[in-house]
Amino acid sequence: MTATPQTAPASRFGADEWNARVQLAAAYRIFDLLGWTELIYNHISLRLPGPDRHFLINPFGLHYSEVTASNLVRIDLAGNIVGESRWPINPAGFTPHATIHANIANAHCVMHTHTTAGLAVACLDDGLSPTNFYSAQLVGKVAYHEFEGITVRADEGPRLLASIGERQAVILRNHGLLAWGESLPRAFAILWLLQRACEIQLATLAMGRPRPIPEDVQRRCTADSLQFDPRFGAGQDVFEALTRMIDRRDPSYRT
Repeated sequence: MTATPQTAPASRFGADEWNARVQLAAAYRIFDLLGWTELIYNHISLRLPGPDRHFLINPFGLHYSEVTASNLVRIDLAGNIVGESRWPINPAGFTPHATIHANIANAHCVMHTHTTAGLAVACLDDGLSPTNFYSAQLVGKVAYHEFEGITVRADEGPRLLASIGERQAVILRNHGLLAWGESLPRAFAILWLLQRACEIQLATLAMGRPRPIPEDVQRRCTADSLQFDPRFGAGQDVFEALTRMIDRRDPSYRT
């Protein structure tokens, strides 16, 4: 197998599926731009429109910088590849993503990372501390799920769902970060906020003890956060800006 992207006309897919493929491929390139990659591992999945409840995920074996609209893999909730793919999928990615897509109605996009900052905070007993500008916007919005090993066992699904509840920002203990949203840009906005909060916490702890933020100010920050407000795009404007950046750098993800 080679990772050379091949041009595929949009006519190979329906218009809605092709648009979803282009958007998801852009997300993979944006993650690469931001350094949110883990060799060929980790995943962003996007539910496709229609009654079949299929979703797209990255081909296992490709770096995020190699993902294109046409080589994304369409799978069903049982992990079966739908249509043709030159690449397999990673079972450790399919299992939690399928669980969330299948059971949370508004989870159209699921993102999971192993960034240094995110994983470091996930390894702390106290988790995320509401002591910086970003974490103060997430008070009461972060779920925690206990580490059960590599996520390949379906029986973990009910416990994962119970841990998540309705919270869209998730810290997987000793493991990493996860976010889901009713759209890809919304999931991205939530993950970006969580990731940024972890980065600042990691830097702060390296220097000393964090300065506390009063609880009333924390609540005000969470209520005023633009990341969750659809009047201000809820991530759409940010995602479009980053998409324009990667279009200028390398538009091959659109093939």
